Amino acid sequence: MDVLGGLLRLDIVHPPVTLVAWALSAAAVVFLLARPPRGRWLLTVGIGIGSGLLAAVLTWFLTVRVFNLFGVGLGAVTYLWLAAACGAIGLALANLWKTRPLRRSIAAVSVLLFAATGALGINAGYGLDRTLGALLGINVLPPIALTAPTLRPGVGDERPGHASRPLWQTWTPPAGLPATGSIGSQAIPNPHSGFVARPAGVYLPPAALVPNAPALPLVILLMGQPGNPDPEQAAESLDRAAARHGGLAPIVVVADQLGNPAADPLCLDTARFGKVETYLTRDVVGWASANLNVIQDHRYWTIAGYSNGGQCAISLAAKHPDIWSNVLDISGEVSPGSEVPTRTLNDVFGGDQAAYDAQKPVNLLAAHRLPGDFAVFTVGALDTQFSGGQRILAAAAQDAGITTVYREVPGADHGGSALTGGLDLGFDALFPRLGLAPPPS
Repeated sequence: MDVLGGLLRLDIVHPPVTLVAWALSAAAVVFLLARPPRGRWLLTVGIGIGSGLLAAVLTWFLTVRVFNLFGVGLGAVTYLWLAAACGAIGLALANLWKTRPLRRSIAAVSVLLFAATGALGINAGYGLDRTLGALLGINVLPPIALTAPTLRPGVGDERPGHASRPLWQTWTPPAGLPATGSIGSQAIPNPHSGFVARPAGVYLPPAALVPNAPALPLVILLMGQPGNPDPEQAAESLDRAAARHGGLAPIVVVADQLGNPAADPLCLDTARFGKVETYLTRDVVGWASANLNVIQDHRYWTIAGYSNGGQCAISLAAKHPDIWSNVLDISGEVSPGSEVPTRTLNDVFGGDQAAYDAQKPVNLLAAHRLPGDFAVFTVGALDTQFSGGQRILAAAAQDAGITTVYREVPGADHGGSALTGGLDLGFDALFPRLGLAPPPS
């Protein structure tokens, strides 16, 4: 079991795993090509590689252009890896024809090797699923160790006689403060919604791990679709921020708004997907408030999201200002199911266009005045598909009276670079708002 757990926790985005896979694949290609260049053999190899490339084009055409399975273009890196893997597989299959047993055996194994290497390359290009477990959708995080919430004077303590001051003014890092925070998983009960979610990820910053820890701001974070409720990217970003602020950072719950990574419930209560909105606004929020040492003043609560989760975040912030006063929308979709609007309209809203329009963030923002709220919108500078929508939503938020920040992540597209950069830029803007850093001069 420990061996399996170790394999599932392998980093498959950075060396050495990626380099080993690429080196083995390169060696296999050289071996499979290394035969005397006879006419029939060259023809066989040409047909094999050409068939593989044709399969790659057909795969792209069906998944992206015909069925639009991913809702977005997959990018040049993905297409190059797909072509390379399929072409190499075609070469391996060609080596099964009228060759010696050793060459056939190596060719058969190479088919699996090339497929795995292509998958690793595509995954590394996105940079979202860092471990084998995450890529396979298997939770490998241990249950998070929680301490009982403490009632302490300070921000969020509404008892008479206690002044409310921001943590950056009152916090003194104690001796023995950990250098980094802690992450783990937590199955959140669903008594109000009945929605079957995967275990949430939880991040506790260094300041949460010391005796007599202060109550800290709360962030509910929602990832993309398909995706996992993985707290690692948020933990890395907030560990960097905490190192600059004496160990202070918000407590983060990475909730699962999908249930099934292949589904998009739109963060709504629907007959088709269940009560996802109720799960997030009552079950997740209620559990976090009761079980985590968070500030109870909702001015210090944030709903955040990436891609699919970004649309959820701004929509939930507009609909539930009593729960969240802050929102971080990282490369979010402009509306629920925006990549497949016709299918969303028919499958979720039964063809009711007015009902669909009512759930679009731009209309939700137009229907509310939220002058006390704070919103950060980020997008990759190279992400032409999502940048227009983010600018539209940032303008709509500003029109709704929300103090709004819009930032572009230099050199980032819609993958892991946009998520990492968006978290860094977003929390940099949020820290003063959350009382974790002085206001910008």
